[in-house]
Amino acid sequence: MKITSEGQVTIPLEIRDKLGVIPNTEVEFEVIGDALYLKKAKLNPTAGERLIEMMRGKARVKMTTDEIMSLTRQD
Repeated sequence: MKITSEGQVTIPLEIRDKLGVIPNTEVEFEVIGDALYLKKAKLNPTAGERLIEMMRGKARVKMTTDEIMSLTRQD
């Protein structure tokens, strides 16, 4: 595998699939000795993103969207 004149290299599909690296995934490079490591970046989630992640899968009420919306309306 060669690096292009623009400094680009293609990550093989089987590696991208194994690591879940899709287009627009943020990555980091790390140099240790004479080795270069590429890894997914650990992004700092916002407070809202952390809240959504904590709430994901926690719903216990079995209501339709229409039922939930009727609770929010002043009809």
